[in-house]
Amino acid sequence: MIDGVKMKKLKIIPDERGRLMEILRTDEEIFIKFGQVYMTTLYPSVVKGWHYHKNQVDNFVCVKGMVKLVLYDSREKSITKGELNEFFIGEHNPILIQIPAYVFHGFKCISETESIVINCPTEAYDYTEPDEFRVDPHSNEIPYQWERKDG
Repeated sequence: MIDGVKMKKLKIIPDERGRLMEILRTDEEIFIKFGQVYMTTLYPSVVKGWHYHKNQVDNFVCVKGMVKLVLYDSREKSITKGELNEFFIGEHNPILIQIPAYVFHGFKCISETESIVINCPTEAYDYTEPDEFRVDPHSNEIPYQWERKDG
């Protein structure tokens, strides 16, 4: 796994009324600090990415549908420089993925319906100077192809 990336298996607590799933708590080792919480959605087969942050650490959870979350480590001094990680997260695999600063990430909806992703980043979004640096998801700058791999 890419250096600094953390994964937390999420526990679903069902009962006759529905279900509850804790995502991130301040008393857990994985918690750093709170910036904001936001939701983003993806329609089937849509790719959002690549981007990275210089200050922000992301905490991604897919709460509806399924997404393929892909990380790429381009950090010059990283012991995992050049490494790619794929995570299949969502209703069938409820996990939180924590993505450190400077690690490229993107995701693709792999379910038949819209996916909903919740992020609890460590920093609030700054509309005047966004901490977001983008690369086209279909360029050759990152050695990854988004199409489905069978077999």
